[in-house]
Amino acid sequence: MKAGVFLYPWDVVGDPDAAARIAGLGVRQVTLASAYHSTRALTPRHPARRVVTAEHAAVLYPPDPDRWAGRALAPYRQSWTPGDDPYGEAAEALAAAGLEVHSWVVLAHSSRLGAEHPDTSVVNAYGDRYPWAPCIARPAVRDYLVDLAAEAAARPGAHGTELESCGWYGFAHLHAHDKVAGVGLGDAAQYLMSLCFCAVCREGYGEEGVDPEALSAAVRRALESAWSGGGSPESGRGGIAKLLGPEQADATLAWRGRVARTVQEAAVAAVRAAAPPGFQVLLHADPVPYRTGANAGVEPDHVLAVADGVVLPCTGSDAVREAVLRPFAGRGGVRAANFGVVSGMGGSPRTLERDAAHAASLGADQLRLYHAGLASGPDLEAVAAALSRLG
Repeated sequence: MKAGVFLYPWDVVGDPDAAARIAGLGVRQVTLASAYHSTRALTPRHPARRVVTAEHAAVLYPPDPDRWAGRALAPYRQSWTPGDDPYGEAAEALAAAGLEVHSWVVLAHSSRLGAEHPDTSVVNAYGDRYPWAPCIARPAVRDYLVDLAAEAAARPGAHGTELESCGWYGFAHLHAHDKVAGVGLGDAAQYLMSLCFCAVCREGYGEEGVDPEALSAAVRRALESAWSGGGSPESGRGGIAKLLGPEQADATLAWRGRVARTVQEAAVAAVRAAAPPGFQVLLHADPVPYRTGANAGVEPDHVLAVADGVVLPCTGSDAVREAVLRPFAGRGGVRAANFGVVSGMGGSPRTLERDAAHAASLGADQLRLYHAGLASGPDLEAVAAALSRLG
């Protein structure tokens, strides 16, 4: 089973031993960030630093000035890793160590974009803006994300790409110093809190046959018991219909599903047009279409007709893996099981061999390991041992 690890360019740039160390784990592929969101990351083995603070979402290569000239929405450049092209420098070192490099592109997730261009953000039923969540229904946002996907994915020497957050973002997001756990919200209430009511989405709901003002009021009314009673545990599509009513629930799901599908189609088409023949395009995905976040909700048949496959979150119990892998069983395409291998972040590198075998029994044909740059020495030793036994 082909295994790959995620890396940031700053894990490699300035560390002459990094590429060989990664190759020594027994992986064949590195998925290397070329466009990424803000983060604070440890670099536990780097010879010169221990913490990198990526202050905002940025590209880790020099963007094409001709592509972005005169455009209000354009990618931000990074300043926290030395050099003009840290992605390119890291990719070259990794390839020289015999590793196949794929780009890692984060799309609909940028707090700086929302802060500097508030009209790009998702607006919930209460009028609150989510600056980290660009509304993918807005034409300017969609055009920006599609062009970003093409440029950030098809980097020189890359064999493929993995597109993260290629769909809706919403409420369920770890923001800086999050203080949102006081009221327990099931995924149905999370969905209602993620519905966008910007002008474009209001028009879209109208196209689906519901009045946007009535819908907004219905969302607030449905959530009132959660705020007064301490939570709303409903989940699934049935839970959404229970909270919102079948007609309004169906209208929101239809509108958001249509938008997500068109964005995914356009982004993948743009990448293919910019990339050489044989370039692999995978989406980080969740098989529940209404889900939001890094693993965008998709319809399995649709996404496998558009992209070459999916990367699916498989850390956790057997039930977690079954829920995300079974909807893709027998449908073809790459099905990469993504496992956390950083113990301190909830990963389980010491059960990787067993968990990977379980994923394979459910149809997974590749592994992704998050995250080789963040993991401790003992975690990486456990990964290497597991991969040596998996073959």
